[in-house]
Amino acid sequence: MSDSPLAETVAALQPRARTELAELVAFKSVADPAQFPKSECEAAADWVAGALRADGFHDVALLDTPDGTQSVYGFLPGPAGAPTVLLYAHYDVQPPLDEAAWVSPPFELTERDGRWYGRGAADCKGGLIMHLTALRALKEHGGVPVNVKVIVEGSEEQGTGGLERYAEAHPELLVADAIVIGDAGNFRVGLPTVTATLRGMTLVRVQVDTLEGNLHSGQFGGAAPDALAALIRILDSLRAEDGSTTVNGLSSDASWTGLAYPEEDFRKDAKVLDGVELIGSGSVADRIWARPAVTVLGIDCPPVVGATPSVQAAARALVSLRVPPGTDAAAATKLLAAHMENAAPWGARVAVEQVGQGQPFRADTSTPAYAAMASALREAYDGEEMQTAGMGGSIPLCNTLAGLYPDAEILLIGLSEPEAQIHAVNESVSPQELERLSLAEALFLRGFAERS
Repeated sequence: MSDSPLAETVAALQPRARTELAELVAFKSVADPAQFPKSECEAAADWVAGALRADGFHDVALLDTPDGTQSVYGFLPGPAGAPTVLLYAHYDVQPPLDEAAWVSPPFELTERDGRWYGRGAADCKGGLIMHLTALRALKEHGGVPVNVKVIVEGSEEQGTGGLERYAEAHPELLVADAIVIGDAGNFRVGLPTVTATLRGMTLVRVQVDTLEGNLHSGQFGGAAPDALAALIRILDSLRAEDGSTTVNGLSSDASWTGLAYPEEDFRKDAKVLDGVELIGSGSVADRIWARPAVTVLGIDCPPVVGATPSVQAAARALVSLRVPPGTDAAAATKLLAAHMENAAPWGARVAVEQVGQGQPFRADTSTPAYAAMASALREAYDGEEMQTAGMGGSIPLCNTLAGLYPDAEILLIGLSEPEAQIHAVNESVSPQELERLSLAEALFLRGFAERS
């Protein structure tokens, strides 16, 4: 890493970064009151607001968004006439899943094997700490050269669109010349990467009903229509024999032309078991960045333990569909719903309810902001050139911001490289990546001010 005075300051700030990340990770800020108390998210939002005030931000506010969650906003004024940069992160996290599978407690930041483990450490509480560290370092070296707006979302992981709707209703709030979304990640640890595309997503709940109530499988099984079996057939119809996503009317043959993702690297990153094949066709990059992908996230049905010999009258599933740039998420939702309704066997009744939705995103990488970021990443990563990759996940706010502020340059960086295992058990962040990306962001803000 660079040995400049700015780099030395970023390095000296790392103990503070670790302490604050530990405080933030301790909040069980899953934005779903059915799983964790809403007070956990409220406490995390208060922490973020306090951190912004302590760092000199003005107009710090807890924004009550339409989905019932809070986003946190703050403004740090820069020199007169300076451009404005919006920095984004989110404090809400995915649920920890099977807590027993965590080597250390999910909401307790724990150092192990050179990484810091905890839910949200990389996605995306670490992103907020990255922003704060970059700004603090600049303050010690002549000040922050741009106007800075920070927005920290409270429901990104739920996909319920609270901040999107709030921004649409208050378009003046987040106006900026450049927007840095701190919720992506390098393609590999040590390889500086900006994310140029994001798949959009739709999230639906499908309910299947066949009987007025459960029936004895010995007395009625063989003739009574089984709702769980019907649901299984519907879900199976969403994949071809090779595992490719097949939603009627939805294109699934696009190709990715950027950074390649070798299959052996993907197998290692995804921890695919020996002898188990990957699904789909085309290159790995085609499959995860350029084509739609359906995933069954959960099924409501009797658990094995305690199951009775019954024909099921009803069954329900939560289904996610990721869609690439060039595909409208709302149109994809209609196609998915129609496909499942038409795939129902035996006249089973099917009801599809939309739970969440976000549009895909494609960045313009030919802008001055990207030139400034390329220079910053090159210096922070000892001469390594910036790479451009896609990301299979969704950040619905990106398209909202692009629509509201068409002249703003939007860049995606962050701490969610493959080893971070975001959304899985034992999520972690690389402290080296946190240090380098904090430096890169500081250098970017300085470079963007100069180019502007």
